[in-house]
Amino acid sequence: MKKIIILLSVFLLLTSCWTTVNRVKPGTEADLSGYWNARDVRIVCETLINDCITNARVDQAIRAAGSKKPAVIVGRFRNESDEHIDTTIISSVMENVIFNSGKLDFVAGGSTRDAVRAERQDQQSNASENTAAALGREIGADFILTGFVKTIVDRDGNRSVRTYFVTAELTNIETNARVWIGQNTDITKEIIRPRNRL
Repeated sequence: MKKIIILLSVFLLLTSCWTTVNRVKPGTEADLSGYWNARDVRIVCETLINDCITNARVDQAIRAAGSKKPAVIVGRFRNESDEHIDTTIISSVMENVIFNSGKLDFVAGGSTRDAVRAERQDQQSNASENTAAALGREIGADFILTGFVKTIVDRDGNRSVRTYFVTAELTNIETNARVWIGQNTDITKEIIRPRNRL
């Protein structure tokens, strides 16, 4: 009997440590930790993108380009918050939706541009002359899209309020003039953690 109780106790201990995974339906709101999550990205990107593609200054810059659709390169979105946030998700979502709006074209930047340049250079030596990509034919970007995420945390005991400030900026590369600045401050979360027990 004692062995059965020990085995049952060991079994219960082991099964209580197993990880459980449940699939979540798209669009379902899940906020487990109180930190930045997928829903926050969606809210922020929807408002910033809508502001950018409907902004009068952006329309003016597009009209000033004449028949040529302005090209944008995505720069760095900095994480200046107190938590880990993968800001490449924000810039990627914004790039995708703005590009698909048909208002602006995007050119490759960062590691993608480096990989394309390396491939183009490799083709000069290793591809046939009539199929090798020509050098010096890149499209120069007219604007750069950059931004940052900051947080303000107000704490009192086991209660805290986190507010996220997400800013995106479209800057004219030639003149350094800001064409558009958008900011989202819609994400504020109250987090109440259990009090520590002695």
